[in-house]
Amino acid sequence: MEMTGRDIDYEGLLKRALRNGGDFSELFVEHRRGTSVSSEAKRIEKYLESEESGAGLRVVVGDRQAYAYTNDFSSLNELADTVASAVRKGAFDGALRLEKKAPRSMNLLGTDPLGVDPARKIDAVARAEKAAWGHDPSVIQARVMYGDGVRHVVIANSKGFLVEDRRDSLIFVVQGVVKGDSLVETGYEPVGGARGFELLDEDPPEAVAGRALARALQTVRARKAPAGSMPVVLSSEAGGTMVHEAIGHGLEADLAGEGLSVYSGLIGTRVATDAITVVDDGTLPGLRGSMGYDDEGSPTERTVLVDKGILKTYLTDFVTSLKFGLPLSGNGRRESFRNRPIPRMTNTLILPGAMAPEEVVSRVDRGVFVRKMGGGQVNTVNGDFVFNIAEGYLIEGGRVGEPIRGATLIGNGPKVLMSIDLVGSDLGFGIGTCGKDGQGAPVADAQPTLLIPDITVGGEIGGS
Repeated sequence: MEMTGRDIDYEGLLKRALRNGGDFSELFVEHRRGTSVSSEAKRIEKYLESEESGAGLRVVVGDRQAYAYTNDFSSLNELADTVASAVRKGAFDGALRLEKKAPRSMNLLGTDPLGVDPARKIDAVARAEKAAWGHDPSVIQARVMYGDGVRHVVIANSKGFLVEDRRDSLIFVVQGVVKGDSLVETGYEPVGGARGFELLDEDPPEAVAGRALARALQTVRARKAPAGSMPVVLSSEAGGTMVHEAIGHGLEADLAGEGLSVYSGLIGTRVATDAITVVDDGTLPGLRGSMGYDDEGSPTERTVLVDKGILKTYLTDFVTSLKFGLPLSGNGRRESFRNRPIPRMTNTLILPGAMAPEEVVSRVDRGVFVRKMGGGQVNTVNGDFVFNIAEGYLIEGGRVGEPIRGATLIGNGPKVLMSIDLVGSDLGFGIGTCGKDGQGAPVADAQPTLLIPDITVGGEIGGS
């Protein structure tokens, strides 16, 4: 893919941005192309091909930043003048020579979606919708969304390096609604990653639709969830919603460093049991949160955040690393050239243990088994959370039993992590788009099967 702006005078612009001072300057250039297709009401609603280029330039002085962006490459000198005008001090000495870093690709790309005939993309969406509507007579709505894209970025900064990175992505989502006697339930199933179109050969559209509608149909027919305090087993199939929300955001250095996290000031202390190790890893090939370099040009890393229960560090970008004296972890991310980078997760996971998943379940006489998590919310300041259970079951006598509906998990992240001591040997990933400060970022999260010995389940007293 041809890179717009490849003839840019990077060194000249970085120096121009720093002419009034500053500790650091950075130029982020982006070119993106993509396709999106969606269907609803048994017809293709949208087919859109998009292409966009732009650049963002910032100057950093201490923990302050000046940032400006443009989609007009003829105005880059004016962009540099804009950010330079916001600076009146700093330590830049005028010496600057860029050295290009070697490429690092985290894509697993078999068939480049940009080269796939549009008719094949439309057909994949149509096949999924047909399968969704044909799943059961109780289906009253089906929606399918396909998206692919490639971002080619070039990042240069006054620390002396120049990097290029290509980030490919594909996502395919089916959402279906079924109606029972007096209930309406929704099933949702996404697949995707830093992958090519071959993903839809490995996991066909009909199969994705089948999982979404089967979940909705099972839920509408399920008994009401019980309510109260009880053991809960989180399946590895649930993905890592718990780790992402209950601890991940709280370990981003801007929140933790400013006292806006329940984990603020706790590096070196115990925040979980010995069974829990939490890692953020942007180097895992093919995952939705993976990339060779972050959006500041730092190489992505495998960062151990919690090691056998002990908090080791936070996720940093350049500014928070400098401000709080923490190692640079390669987690500076931005939605596009219109946004300045901030600390964000990539692929966040709780590492597996040694126990067979079935053994974890067998330790529970009566409780709830969660196969899929739904949405939820977390207060990063105190760690309190509420999560919906999209697919859940009763556990009776150490075995997974009948399905339940209408359940939520209500708890506190630190308290939950300090209670988990049974961790399965499996690992399952979920995908999503994480929102923070008005920016969306593609992420993945994962966990093994986990037993929470006691947590509040919201449902119905004596649910049946």
